[in-house]
Amino acid sequence: MRIQHPRHADPLAALSPAESARLMAVMRDTALSRGQLPLPARPVIGQSWDRMLRLGLDPDRGGTPRALSLDELERRRQQTRLADVLPTLHSGLLEAAEAAGHLMIIADGEGRVLWIDGHRGIRRHADGIALVEGSQWAEEVTGTTGIGTALAVRAPVRVHSAEHFVRAFHTWSCAAAPLRDPRDGRLLGVIDISGPAPTAHPTVLSLVTATARWAEGELRLAHSRELDRLRAVAAPVLARIRGKAVAVDPHGWVVGVTGVNPRDRRLLLPKAAADGPVWLPALGSCVVEPLPGGHLLRVLEGEYGADGVPAAAGRLVLDVRHPHHWSLTFSGPAGTWTHQLSARHAEVLLVLAAHPEGRTAAQLAEDLFGDPTRTVTVRAAMSRLRGRLGAVLAHRPYRIADGIRLEVTRPDRPRDLLPLSVAPAVVRLRGGRG
Repeated sequence: MRIQHPRHADPLAALSPAESARLMAVMRDTALSRGQLPLPARPVIGQSWDRMLRLGLDPDRGGTPRALSLDELERRRQQTRLADVLPTLHSGLLEAAEAAGHLMIIADGEGRVLWIDGHRGIRRHADGIALVEGSQWAEEVTGTTGIGTALAVRAPVRVHSAEHFVRAFHTWSCAAAPLRDPRDGRLLGVIDISGPAPTAHPTVLSLVTATARWAEGELRLAHSRELDRLRAVAAPVLARIRGKAVAVDPHGWVVGVTGVNPRDRRLLLPKAAADGPVWLPALGSCVVEPLPGGHLLRVLEGEYGADGVPAAAGRLVLDVRHPHHWSLTFSGPAGTWTHQLSARHAEVLLVLAAHPEGRTAAQLAEDLFGDPTRTVTVRAAMSRLRGRLGAVLAHRPYRIADGIRLEVTRPDRPRDLLPLSVAPAVVRLRGGRG
């Protein structure tokens, strides 16, 4: 029996904290036995419970991960961009956490706890549940928690008392929000406030979310300054070039052009520098030259067809093995590039792989939403995807371009295919009814 997840947010909101905790414990135990819940769980919680039941996680103790060594912990602290916004995170959260008798926790994109600060007495209690620096709190290890579930759904999450899948955490409440790198959209990690459930306040999630957005704003401002410096370096170089060229930062953000007008402000770049020309979706064949703080892309003409697709056959690999990270890699005679995908774009490409003949906007709307009338939403999503992938995608109908072979690398178990997706086509590919 599958747990039912209604659209309304919190059926327990009208109850007292003690009543809510008792009823949530009953609901969790009923969910574990696949029974009929007395009240439906919040969608984000019920869906996480579903994932943990499919995974077979121990509901009493969770998993037993290996903690990081001190050297590895320090290496991760030095390499993460979260370190750049530590003062912002502390000023936004630490005082509130200490006043409530809670902890401020910062974890990386794998759920590894990098820093913990806050109430000293609560830190001793945290030691008892292995909530320590270097420990891992991804969903597949600790079940439904603020850190793990926020990483899984890529959205702010509050997990209170018996909403935790693992019984050992039922005396805790946590609120977490993801933090992304504005340069490439990569998930840097999550920030979290955790502590005893009786002293937790529902508004803490708003504070955590606002602090995450504040920190992202600081990272965005720092990146803007980097682009301004690169723009000043690139301008005189581009002025001397007679042909077509584009100046970009290491993440593909365009700072200057000559003779060409890319559709997007950010271009896909190869994962590593190549000795010869590389093929880029937005420009075709290019020579990549170094610039201080970026790259100069000199466009070569005449080696590729009018549609911008390499004359020799290319190979695309859609990698959907991981439950939360997906990528598309192109390999051809002129190089290789990899693009990290959003959940929606992973769904679209998975559908196109299953239908090499192509899909109309109405068919994709049915595949993704179960509603063939949502063509405007589909066309907007496809326009964004074509802006990123260029001539790799054809349209009328939407399909992978001729001469390019698409392969899909799937998880070992069909049920683990894009486990957060509710798109009817993906559900069917997992073996469900859709």
